[in-house]
Amino acid sequence: MITGIASGQGRAAALSFAREGATVVGCDLDLDSAAATVAAVRAQGGTAEDARRVDLTDEAAVTAWAEEVGAAYGHVDVLYANAAATRFAPVEDISYADWQWNFRHEVDVVFLPVRAFWPLLAAAGRSAIVLVGSTAGVTGSTTNGRLAHTATKGSVVAMTRQLAAEGARKGIRVNCVSPGMIRTPATEADLLAEHHPMRTIANHIPLGRIGAPEEVANCALFLASEEASYITGANLMVDGGWSAVLPG
Repeated sequence: MITGIASGQGRAAALSFAREGATVVGCDLDLDSAAATVAAVRAQGGTAEDARRVDLTDEAAVTAWAEEVGAAYGHVDVLYANAAATRFAPVEDISYADWQWNFRHEVDVVFLPVRAFWPLLAAAGRSAIVLVGSTAGVTGSTTNGRLAHTATKGSVVAMTRQLAAEGARKGIRVNCVSPGMIRTPATEADLLAEHHPMRTIANHIPLGRIGAPEEVANCALFLASEEASYITGANLMVDGGWSAVLPG
Protein backbone atom coordinates (compact mmCIF):
# COMPACT_ATOMS: atom_id res chain seq x y z
CA MET A 1 0.00 0.00 0.00
CA ILE A 2 1.40 3.40 -1.01
CA THR A 3 -0.50 6.63 -0.45
CA GLY A 4 0.04 9.62 -2.71
CA ILE A 5 1.46 7.97 -5.85
CA ALA A 6 0.62 10.70 -8.37
CA SER A 7 4.07 12.31 -8.49
CA GLY A 8 7.29 13.07 -6.66
CA GLN A 9 8.31 10.74 -3.87
CA GLY A 10 5.14 8.64 -4.12
CA ARG A 11 5.66 7.89 -7.80
CA ALA A 12 9.32 7.07 -7.18
CA ALA A 13 8.29 4.70 -4.39
CA ALA A 14 5.72 2.92 -6.54
CA LEU A 15 8.36 2.30 -9.20
CA SER A 16 11.01 1.19 -6.69
CA PHE A 17 8.74 -1.18 -4.76
CA ALA A 18 7.40 -2.69 -7.98
CA ARG A 19 10.92 -3.35 -9.27
CA GLU A 20 11.49 -5.45 -6.16
CA GLY A 21 8.42 -7.57 -6.90
CA ALA A 22 5.73 -5.84 -4.86
CA THR A 23 2.16 -5.62 -6.04
CA VAL A 24 1.57 -1.89 -5.70
CA VAL A 25 -1.82 -0.71 -4.52
CA GLY A 26 -1.90 3.08 -4.47
CA CYS A 27 -4.14 6.07 -4.09
CA ASP A 28 -4.14 9.79 -4.70
CA LEU A 29 -6.57 12.68 -5.07
CA ASP A 30 -5.07 13.36 -8.52
CA LEU A 31 -6.37 10.22 -10.18
CA ASP A 32 -5.09 11.03 -13.69
CA SER A 33 -1.51 11.42 -12.51
CA ALA A 34 -1.84 8.35 -10.28
CA ALA A 35 -2.99 6.39 -13.32
CA ALA A 36 0.14 7.58 -15.14
CA THR A 37 2.22 6.16 -12.27
CA VAL A 38 0.43 2.83 -12.57
CA ALA A 39 1.13 2.83 -16.32
CA ALA A 40 4.82 3.55 -15.65
CA VAL A 41 4.99 0.64 -13.20
CA ARG A 42 3.43 -1.70 -15.74
CA ALA A 43 5.67 -0.41 -18.51
CA GLN A 44 8.75 -1.49 -16.54
CA GLY A 45 7.24 -4.96 -16.06
CA GLY A 46 5.90 -4.39 -12.56
CA THR A 47 2.50 -5.12 -11.05
CA ALA A 48 0.15 -2.38 -9.90
CA GLU A 49 -3.56 -2.30 -9.27
CA ASP A 50 -5.57 0.53 -10.77
CA ALA A 51 -5.14 3.58 -8.56
CA ARG A 52 -7.97 4.68 -6.33
CA ARG A 53 -9.06 8.23 -5.58
CA VAL A 54 -9.14 8.32 -1.79
CA ASP A 55 -9.45 11.36 0.44
CA LEU A 56 -7.17 10.32 3.29
CA THR A 57 -8.73 12.90 5.62
CA ASP A 58 -12.11 11.14 5.25
CA GLU A 59 -12.42 8.33 7.80
CA ALA A 60 -15.21 6.55 5.93
CA ALA A 61 -13.33 6.66 2.62
CA VAL A 62 -10.14 5.24 4.14
CA THR A 63 -12.08 2.51 5.95
CA ALA A 64 -13.87 1.52 2.75
CA TRP A 65 -10.56 1.33 0.88
CA ALA A 66 -9.07 -0.92 3.55
CA GLU A 67 -12.11 -3.18 3.46
CA GLU A 68 -11.76 -3.54 -0.32
CA VAL A 69 -8.07 -4.41 0.00
CA GLY A 70 -8.84 -6.90 2.75
CA ALA A 71 -11.47 -8.61 0.64
CA ALA A 72 -9.09 -8.84 -2.31
CA TYR A 73 -5.86 -9.84 -0.57
CA GLY A 74 -6.58 -10.86 3.02
CA HIS A 75 -3.49 -9.12 4.37
CA VAL A 76 -1.06 -6.25 3.71
CA ASP A 77 2.72 -6.67 3.77
CA VAL A 78 3.77 -3.02 3.62
CA LEU A 79 2.11 0.33 4.18
CA TYR A 80 4.08 3.35 2.98
CA ALA A 81 2.17 6.38 4.27
CA ASN A 82 3.70 8.87 1.88
CA ALA A 83 0.84 11.27 1.13
CA ALA A 84 0.85 14.73 2.73
CA ALA A 85 0.28 18.39 1.93
CA THR A 86 1.35 21.48 3.85
CA ARG A 87 0.90 25.22 4.18
CA PHE A 88 3.87 27.24 5.39
CA ALA A 89 3.56 30.27 7.67
CA PRO A 90 5.32 31.71 10.71
CA VAL A 91 3.49 31.81 14.03
CA GLU A 92 2.35 35.42 13.69
CA ASP A 93 0.74 34.78 10.31
CA ILE A 94 -0.78 31.33 10.52
CA SER A 95 -4.53 31.17 11.02
CA TYR A 96 -6.15 28.60 13.26
CA ALA A 97 -7.92 27.24 10.17
CA ASP A 98 -4.57 26.66 8.42
CA TRP A 99 -3.14 25.10 11.59
CA GLN A 100 -6.01 22.61 11.61
CA TRP A 101 -5.67 22.08 7.85
CA ASN A 102 -2.03 21.10 8.29
CA PHE A 103 -2.86 18.54 10.96
CA ARG A 104 -5.57 17.02 8.76
CA HIS A 105 -3.25 16.80 5.77
CA GLU A 106 -0.03 15.72 7.52
CA VAL A 107 -1.16 13.79 10.61
CA ASP A 108 -4.70 12.55 9.91
CA VAL A 109 -3.56 11.28 6.49
CA VAL A 110 -1.08 9.09 8.35
CA PHE A 111 -3.23 8.05 11.30
CA LEU A 112 -6.33 7.02 9.35
CA PRO A 113 -4.57 4.62 6.91
CA VAL A 114 -2.41 3.16 9.69
CA ARG A 115 -5.43 2.45 11.85
CA ALA A 116 -7.50 1.11 8.94
CA PHE A 117 -4.79 -1.24 7.65
CA TRP A 118 -3.44 -2.28 11.05
CA PRO A 119 -5.47 -5.54 11.22
CA LEU A 120 -4.40 -6.46 7.68
CA LEU A 121 -0.76 -5.78 8.53
CA ALA A 122 -1.09 -7.94 11.64
CA ALA A 123 -2.65 -10.70 9.52
CA ALA A 124 0.52 -10.87 7.42
CA GLY A 125 2.52 -12.14 10.38
CA ARG A 126 5.60 -10.12 9.38
CA SER A 127 4.88 -6.68 7.96
CA ALA A 128 6.19 -3.14 7.87
CA ILE A 129 4.95 0.42 8.01
CA VAL A 130 7.07 3.31 6.78
CA LEU A 131 5.99 6.83 7.67
CA VAL A 132 7.34 10.07 6.22
CA GLY A 133 8.62 12.68 8.62
CA SER A 134 10.90 15.57 7.70
CA THR A 135 13.94 17.47 8.84
CA ALA A 136 11.28 19.98 9.92
CA GLY A 137 10.23 17.50 12.58
CA VAL A 138 13.62 17.57 14.30
CA THR A 139 15.06 21.04 13.57
CA GLY A 140 13.90 24.62 13.38
CA SER A 141 14.45 27.01 10.49
CA THR A 142 15.32 30.70 10.39
CA THR A 143 14.58 30.98 6.67
CA ASN A 144 11.21 29.26 6.41
CA GLY A 145 8.28 30.04 8.71
CA ARG A 146 6.69 26.65 9.22
CA LEU A 147 5.35 26.22 12.75
CA ALA A 148 2.44 23.95 11.82
CA HIS A 149 4.60 21.86 9.48
CA THR A 150 7.20 21.44 12.22
CA ALA A 151 4.50 20.38 14.68
CA THR A 152 2.92 17.88 12.30
CA LYS A 153 6.16 16.25 11.20
CA GLY A 154 7.35 16.09 14.79
CA SER A 155 4.10 14.27 15.49
CA VAL A 156 4.81 11.75 12.74
CA VAL A 157 8.27 11.03 14.15
CA ALA A 158 6.75 10.51 17.62
CA MET A 159 3.98 8.32 16.18
CA THR A 160 6.65 6.11 14.63
CA ARG A 161 8.07 5.22 18.03
CA GLN A 162 4.72 4.51 19.67
CA LEU A 163 3.46 2.48 16.73
CA ALA A 164 6.69 0.48 16.80
CA ALA A 165 6.04 -0.31 20.45
CA GLU A 166 2.44 -1.32 19.82
CA GLY A 167 3.20 -3.27 16.65
CA ALA A 168 6.15 -5.34 17.83
CA ARG A 169 4.15 -8.22 19.30
CA LYS A 170 1.95 -8.28 16.21
CA GLY A 171 4.93 -8.64 13.88
CA ILE A 172 4.57 -5.08 12.55
CA ARG A 173 7.77 -3.07 12.26
CA VAL A 174 7.30 0.71 12.04
CA ASN A 175 9.98 3.11 10.85
CA CYS A 176 10.19 6.61 9.42
CA VAL A 177 12.13 8.38 6.68
CA SER A 178 12.69 12.10 7.21
CA PRO A 179 13.64 13.83 3.97
CA GLY A 180 15.38 17.15 3.75
CA MET A 181 15.10 19.22 0.60
CA ILE A 182 14.01 16.95 -2.25
CA ARG A 183 13.44 18.18 -5.80
CA THR A 184 9.80 17.48 -6.67
CA PRO A 185 7.11 19.40 -8.55
CA ALA A 186 5.84 20.68 -5.20
CA THR A 187 9.18 22.01 -3.94
CA GLU A 188 10.08 23.51 -7.30
CA ALA A 189 6.85 25.51 -7.16
CA ASP A 190 7.46 26.73 -3.61
CA LEU A 191 10.65 26.33 -1.56
CA LEU A 192 12.97 26.11 -4.58
CA ALA A 193 11.22 28.85 -6.56
CA GLU A 194 13.30 31.84 -7.62
CA HIS A 195 11.72 34.20 -5.08
CA HIS A 196 12.09 31.94 -2.01
CA PRO A 197 14.99 32.35 0.45
CA MET A 198 15.37 28.55 0.58
CA ARG A 199 16.32 28.37 -3.11
CA THR A 200 20.07 28.45 -2.25
CA ILE A 201 19.83 25.70 0.34
CA ALA A 202 22.19 23.42 -1.59
CA ASN A 203 25.00 25.73 -0.47
CA HIS A 204 24.30 24.71 3.14
CA ILE A 205 23.89 20.95 2.62
CA PRO A 206 27.11 19.01 3.32
CA LEU A 207 26.70 16.87 0.20
CA GLY A 208 26.21 20.07 -1.79
CA ARG A 209 23.02 19.24 -3.67
CA ILE A 210 19.26 18.79 -3.51
CA GLY A 211 18.02 15.23 -3.08
CA ALA A 212 16.04 13.19 -5.61
CA PRO A 213 12.73 11.40 -4.93
CA GLU A 214 14.34 8.08 -5.78
CA GLU A 215 16.83 8.52 -2.93
CA VAL A 216 13.99 8.76 -0.42
CA ALA A 217 12.15 5.84 -2.03
CA ASN A 218 15.24 3.64 -1.79
CA CYS A 219 15.47 4.29 1.95
CA ALA A 220 11.79 3.50 2.42
CA LEU A 221 12.26 0.32 0.40
CA PHE A 222 15.12 -0.76 2.66
CA LEU A 223 13.15 -0.13 5.85
CA ALA A 224 10.19 -2.10 4.46
CA SER A 225 12.36 -5.04 3.41
CA GLU A 226 13.65 -8.11 5.24
CA GLU A 227 17.11 -6.55 5.11
CA ALA A 228 15.81 -4.25 7.88
CA SER A 229 14.21 -7.08 9.87
CA TYR A 230 15.80 -5.97 13.16
CA ILE A 231 14.96 -2.28 12.78
CA THR A 232 11.84 -0.73 14.26
CA GLY A 233 11.12 2.67 15.76
CA ALA A 234 13.89 4.33 13.75
CA ASN A 235 13.82 7.73 12.06
CA LEU A 236 16.20 7.77 9.10
CA MET A 237 17.32 11.24 8.04
CA VAL A 238 17.56 11.50 4.24
CA ASP A 239 18.92 15.00 3.87
CA GLY A 240 22.50 15.02 2.62
CA GLY A 241 23.72 15.74 6.15
CA TRP A 242 21.70 18.96 6.48
CA SER A 243 20.29 18.22 9.94
CA ALA A 244 23.67 17.07 11.24
CA VAL A 245 25.40 20.43 10.95
CA LEU A 246 24.93 24.11 11.74
CA PRO A 247 23.43 26.43 10.62
CA GLY A 248 21.02 23.73 9.39
